[in-house]
Amino acid sequence: MNIAAYPKYKSYKTTDVKWIPEAPAHWEVKPLLAAARVVSEANRPDLELLSVYLGRGVIRFSDVEEKRTNATSTDLSKYQVVCPGNLVLNNQQAWRGSVGVSEYTGIVSPAYIVLELSDSFDSRFADYYFQTSTTVSHFLVSSKGVGTIQRNLYWPALRRCSITIPPHPEQRAIATFLDGKCAKIDEAVRIKEEQIKLLRERRQILIQQAVTRGLNPDAPMKDSGIDWIGQIPAHWEIENPKWLFENRKQRAIKGDPQLAATQKYGVIPQDMFMELEGRRVVAVFLDFDILKHVEAGDFVMSMRSFQGGLEYSEYTGCVSSAYVALKPGSQIYARFFKYLFKSKGYIEALQATSNLVRDGQALRFDNFAMVPLPVIPLDEQKFIADRLDEILDKSDRAISIKQDQISALKEYKTSLINAAVTGKIKVC
Repeated sequence: MNIAAYPKYKSYKTTDVKWIPEAPAHWEVKPLLAAARVVSEANRPDLELLSVYLGRGVIRFSDVEEKRTNATSTDLSKYQVVCPGNLVLNNQQAWRGSVGVSEYTGIVSPAYIVLELSDSFDSRFADYYFQTSTTVSHFLVSSKGVGTIQRNLYWPALRRCSITIPPHPEQRAIATFLDGKCAKIDEAVRIKEEQIKLLRERRQILIQQAVTRGLNPDAPMKDSGIDWIGQIPAHWEIENPKWLFENRKQRAIKGDPQLAATQKYGVIPQDMFMELEGRRVVAVFLDFDILKHVEAGDFVMSMRSFQGGLEYSEYTGCVSSAYVALKPGSQIYARFFKYLFKSKGYIEALQATSNLVRDGQALRFDNFAMVPLPVIPLDEQKFIADRLDEILDKSDRAISIKQDQISALKEYKTSLINAAVTGKIKVC
């Protein structure tokens, strides 16, 4: 995976284009308007709806996994017709790479820009070319707006941007080369993603078994009488959670830092969350007394706990009054219950406490109290938690290594495409 190992063209010429300072000597350099024109045909609501997605180009809207609530209008008469070979640009997201050459006949939002490419371009080559980081820089400088929310592509500026165009046979050869290389990279990524999925499934199985059956395979067992737990070691007991945890109702104390209850990081200070995520969170400055106090060592049940379990806090601070703060009793070893509250069986049991579980629904202490919990000797809780820490640390490292490998493969794919379609390397 070394792009530098590929040969270069025999001679290059300067282009006077900031983002493409040089190109192979025999390639043409011309403004986009010489190779593309805007087309705007509408009133064909009978055609298939298409969309443009970052990293996927032009796809059928029916193939979009997660439909946006306001994705389409009920009136499709103003939607623009797209033909095979047309270059389609998401007007507000082109600068991020949401562009592509269509394989389909269909219609797209009237807010998109549809370009008919001249015979200068092979459609497969053009699809690669216009999605590269080098070409996408054209869209950035040709967009008007502030920040990353509203940046509208400005065609009068874009049409004057210079592009490099290889001879047609060379375009087809480059596209064929990239088709083969990208297919192999995509397959390697798919295999590693499947391996990660299996590792995570195995991780969940290990946690579920450890927190409900312990680590001694020879221990005598008994029926717990609880569906989500099943059989438990004979010396374990089952108890109502309200006898194991206290519903902490204390209001925030002056000086309490505001905490964020997250599935990704647990309960952490909002400042830390914003730094980790690179985005801002609205803090409460008025009516501060409506917030709820949390002590280090507490668990927090948030609006999303039905999706991913309860979160543990290593910090003292305050959270939204809509959340439930749980103070562990003397029979609780927190690190053990960090695993139990994140186990698949527990999350499903928590979900079952509400008939209308949905995104944004607030769970209450009553929901928490409806899911019976095992009572286990403290020294055994610690032993199980220690062993899970050790086993899962190895699993997490393996997942991290594969994620790094996937990132490297994707980065290589991006670099290879960019180098091939801009003439930095010779592949045919």
